[in-house]
Order: sequence, then structure tokens, then C-alpha cells
Amino acid sequence: MNDSKPCMKITLTDTKPSIFESKVGGLGYIPHDKDFPTDSNGNQLRLLAQIECDKIQLDGFMKTGLLQFWIANDDDCGLSGEWGTTNQNGFRVIYYPKIDKTITKEEIESKFVKNEYDDNDEYDNFPVFRECGMSFEKSENRYISYEEIDDDEEVWEEHSGHKVGGYPYFTQSDPRNEKQLEYYDFLLFQLDTDYIDGEYTDIVMWGDSGVGNFFINSEKLKNQDFSNVLYNWDCC
Repeated sequence: MNDSKPCMKITLTDTKPSIFESKVGGLGYIPHDKDFPTDSNGNQLRLLAQIECDKIQLDGFMKTGLLQFWIANDDDCGLSGEWGTTNQNGFRVIYYPKIDKTITKEEIESKFVKNEYDDNDEYDNFPVFRECGMSFEKSENRYISYEEIDDDEEVWEEHSGHKVGGYPYFTQSDPRNEKQLEYYDFLLFQLDTDYIDGEYTDIVMWGDSGVGNFFINSEKLKNQDFSNVLYNWDCC
């Protein structure tokens, strides 16, 4: 296989994004009548990232609104010990097609409730260390086997990093089985451990230099149905 897929490469920026803008970490947009998503124990999930959809120039992707990714700030970052999960208990993908600009940061802050994992040294595994903005650039990925990625630095740079679309990167192996490969065919979001010129930054780190991925079926994406998303992260 030597085909390629378009993608939007994402670079994290030292800006101060608002609650309406693309970002990793910090406070996410929440409408007046909504609250922080929670797990089955009532613990609030934390914002991993949110993306302004009009920045994503890919066929089948929404043209307006915000797409959000929330995960538990527990020891497994919402995976609950599973190797790739579609159970949106420890994570949540939320799409808001319209944004209400009357929402304020202070209103969202008033909805924040500390949970059992906040400020707990035993659970300090949340991958985003500080809030940062995003910039976007359209690109493409060639299909490459895991072995080729592992052995070629140039290929690794093409497939790793933060992005929407294209082919995913893993530090271990693809968690999808053969049937899932066909169904979860679109890389909805990849947030990698953050590097600049080969050096770690103080922005994102999954475990020991890992990477997080969210996958969806292309038709579900076109229908703006985020009830069935596969989430995984792995590390070296």
C-alpha cells in the first residue's frame, strides 16, 4: 500500500487561547445549560483539547463549531486499563455546532469541582501540563508500516506529532483489530508527546514519551455522530 491521506498538522503555540478557541488543556467551552462531563463515579473529566472546526480543511469534517476531547485525570488517562476503548466513561468527545459568545470564563470556572484525582501525587499522569493554543497546516501522510516508522527518522517525523486526519502513529502497535481498521477509518485527533527539534517541551507527555489517538468511522463523522469513538494511548 502506497496511498496517502490528507491531514491537518497541528503546532502548539505559546498563546493565551480563549474558551472559544483551539487549545490543549485549560478551560473548555461549556454552554449555559451544560456542565463538565463526568465519569460513572461523578468525577469531572478534564479538557484534553478542543478544536475550532473551521480550521480543519478536510472533506467530511464539520465547518463550524468546536470539537472537544475530555479525559479522566486518573492514572490511566481514562482508559481504565483497556487497550483501546469505545466506552465513553473515562473519556468523552463532544461537538458543539454553534458557539454562544455570551458564555464567560468565570461562568465555566464556577462549574469546576475538584475531584479525587486533582492535586493528588498518586495521580499525576494527565498528559497536558499547561494550556496552549494551536496553529494548523494542511499536509498529507503516506501509508507506512510500523517497522518503517520505527527505523526511519524522516518517516517518524511525518507520522508523529499532533494532527487531524492522515495515518496514525503508535509507540507500540495499532490497537484496532482487522474489523475495527475498516470501521474506525478516520483519525479524528492525534495528540503526541510534544517535541521541538527533538527535545521534549513542558506541554504534553503521555507516560514515557507516548501518543494518544481518537478514531471514528468516516460516515459517523459526516453525520456528526460522536457516540462511537475509539480512544487509545500508549507509550514506550
